Amino acid sequence: MPVFMLRCNIIWALLPKSIKCWPPPIALGVFLNHSASPPFHKKPDDKKNAPTMTTNLYTHKSFHTHEVPPGHVEHGGRYLAVENALRAEQFADLSWQEAPRADLALAGLVHPEIYADKIASAVAQETSAVAQENTSARAPSMAQLDADTFMGPSSLDATLRAAGGAAAGVDAVFSGQARNAFVAARPPGHHAEPDRAMGFCLFNHVAIAAHHARQRHGVRRVGVVDFDVHHGNGTEAIFWQDEEAFFASSHEWPQYPGTGRESDRGGFDNICNAPLPTGTDGKQFTRAWGEKLLPALSDFNPEIIIISAGFDGHAADPLGGFALVESDYAWLTEQLMQVANGCCNGRIVSVLEGGYDLDALGSSVAAHVGALTHH
Repeated sequence: MPVFMLRCNIIWALLPKSIKCWPPPIALGVFLNHSASPPFHKKPDDKKNAPTMTTNLYTHKSFHTHEVPPGHVEHGGRYLAVENALRAEQFADLSWQEAPRADLALAGLVHPEIYADKIASAVAQETSAVAQENTSARAPSMAQLDADTFMGPSSLDATLRAAGGAAAGVDAVFSGQARNAFVAARPPGHHAEPDRAMGFCLFNHVAIAAHHARQRHGVRRVGVVDFDVHHGNGTEAIFWQDEEAFFASSHEWPQYPGTGRESDRGGFDNICNAPLPTGTDGKQFTRAWGEKLLPALSDFNPEIIIISAGFDGHAADPLGGFALVESDYAWLTEQLMQVANGCCNGRIVSVLEGGYDLDALGSSVAAHVGALTHH
């Protein structure tokens, strides 16, 4: 018998009969002992007493100022559209964070040093070369890396902060500081291959985040999913021979960059592509994810899920040929959260990729982040 119960029995036994009353000794002990639950005790509200977990939102002014030529579709207005959408009252609980600047060593987890150094010095080299050719002309502060990929004075800071924000999101979900995270990044990153910039992309932010999770948090199995209308060729190339990484993608076919065939399975059957025809609507999109990609992701059982969140599959987007709407993105986000809850304690880090109609981008990001925050 616990000491507390014994003391109650002794006290009760010494009382005069005239004042002995209910409850009897054992019941009295239970009633007075705060470590025991009384009969019919109402259980505490677990949700009310649970630690508050929020969604971190990583932003930075360089995501707006990253330079591209006039008329380029991947312009700073995209960031403003996202930022304005997420300042709505429904997102009052978002935890706004400044995306930290990664160093080149973090980029080096994915990209060879020679390539990282090339990106870091591209604008300075371009400016110097033009100045030497014509000292009377004003040297432009823009470097062209391929047909549609450019860098200006703010671009290196932007892509390093996109990678740094993704890595910070990984840290936040593993420390318990946040339930999940969204990085409002410019430029996008999923087309960047280990040693090649392309498709507006300089560094591959989601791949860097995945490798950071391994290096910093001891993670082995990482899952990366991509619902941009364009296939994430860079991410696929980075993880092709990585047995402990899984990459799933839905994308329009045929479409830039011409990769992502269903038969492309990776070196360890760790790639799962769902190429979809032009005109794909929400029904076809949700079927591909519900019947193929999500079950494969769940079977892989990752320790974290990282999302390449592209919204250029929206019906209004000028670069894509899909006919998706905001509710399709909300549905997929909710499904990914269910998978994450089942295999990795809800850990999700989402990083912005495409989306080029400003209204559709803002409303689609709102649907995605709204699902992440359970709104």
